[in-house]
Amino acid sequence: MLRDQICSSSELTFLMEAHDGLSAAIAGRAGFKGLWASGLSIACSLGYRDASEASWSQIVDAVERIVDSAKLPVLVDGDGGFGNFNNARLLARKLRQRGAAGVALEDSCFPKINSFIGDRRALADIDEFSGRLRAVKDTVADDLILVARIEALIAGHDMDEAILRAHAYADAGADAILIHSRRTAADEIVAFMRAWQNRLPVVIVPTKYYRTPVSVYRKAHISTVIWANHSMRAAMVAMRQVCDRILAEENTASIEPNIATLEEIFEMFNYNELASAELRYQSPDNPRQ
Repeated sequence: MLRDQICSSSELTFLMEAHDGLSAAIAGRAGFKGLWASGLSIACSLGYRDASEASWSQIVDAVERIVDSAKLPVLVDGDGGFGNFNNARLLARKLRQRGAAGVALEDSCFPKINSFIGDRRALADIDEFSGRLRAVKDTVADDLILVARIEALIAGHDMDEAILRAHAYADAGADAILIHSRRTAADEIVAFMRAWQNRLPVVIVPTKYYRTPVSVYRKAHISTVIWANHSMRAAMVAMRQVCDRILAEENTASIEPNIATLEEIFEMFNYNELASAELRYQSPDNPRQ
């Protein structure tokens, strides 16, 4: 259960990015126990930019496929909730209906843009964003874990602003805090952990400070690490290379040894079950058992 992983476990939890049913199934096969439905990656898979171009309903539809495919708890990147408190609670209600285990909302203004685009940008008013969090909590209660994502450090504000927001969001009902940083070292994250004093579990996204040893996160008592976009980025490189080679070579002979076989695809999605079901439900020689 995602709540146990993030809020109760004494072990560091890792969530792997997924953006569709295939990436979710692969992450599950690898052994991950939970998934991050990445807004950036889902937008890319739809051919959109991570700038509120994908609608909330498209995100919800993608989450349903991720949940169905992997059968793992999914924490959803809900951006800022796609509007005000009413949009945020509608999003949360729909995510609960589609089987999500949690939602992370960031204190950005609508329309949002990816955290790593540009430098300083305006953040949502603390009281207004706290209202969004309360609306979500009142709507889904404990059915979804609610993670409040703080963009203060990303947006160029100081640590005091980040801590102020963290306390306000905890008071508004957040179950965990996600603190984000664009630095290539984890110094801001460690400093936040010292100042925060573990009031609520803390989630991080080390996209930029990826060289930091995981022992640093354990020592700082971080709850959860999200590998936020790596399957999508890996797929982009692999597909580009395959397309370039097929175009240049005008055949697929040289790439076949380096790509998944059809048999691997059939096995991952359990085509054998379909064959046995056809025998049971469609064969006239196999009456109901």
